[in-house]
Amino acid sequence: MDELKTDDPDEITGLLKAWRDGSLSARDELFTRLYHELRLLSAALLRGEGRISLSTGDLVNDAASRLIRLDNIDWQDKAHFMALSARMMRRVLVDHARKKNAHKREHKKVTLITHLVGGTPETINIQRLEHALLRLQVIDPVRAEIVEMRYYGGLSLEEIGVVVGMSPSTIKRNWRASKAWLLGAMEDLDISP
Repeated sequence: MDELKTDDPDEITGLLKAWRDGSLSARDELFTRLYHELRLLSAALLRGEGRISLSTGDLVNDAASRLIRLDNIDWQDKAHFMALSARMMRRVLVDHARKKNAHKREHKKVTLITHLVGGTPETINIQRLEHALLRLQVIDPVRAEIVEMRYYGGLSLEEIGVVVGMSPSTIKRNWRASKAWLLGAMEDLDISP
């Protein structure tokens, strides 16, 4: 069996366009080719979660099923697909955290471990981040999208720039400002752990 190539951007973009035009085989081929990268993204989100009951495969599958249900997505390229995949994984994690917190006897803190600040692990409460992101989305949807792609998608500033159509320097400024705003907003939130 030939090794699957995931690094040909033209082929991935072609599959995305074919899927948008209704080709289910293109959609299936796309998920096959990008499955390994989606699992890496999922593993990065779940790393250090402790007692969370989702596996990397569960998170990928739940996010993929949500992506499949979306209609009329004007897929641009692989970075756009990965960014939207990260958003779906975020929603799965948030829904999972909410479900766990709905059980009054089980007050387990669900956190997101990132390695975005100088390569050192950074622990963030997912529910606090979600509430702060929702507030930021009202104030500045583009900055909220940048944070989402960076925290959840692990996309580089350059990749985010491609997705949102901004220069890397503009993304970097927005990232720094958004991160500082979010840290303050998360401290101000009154959410039980």
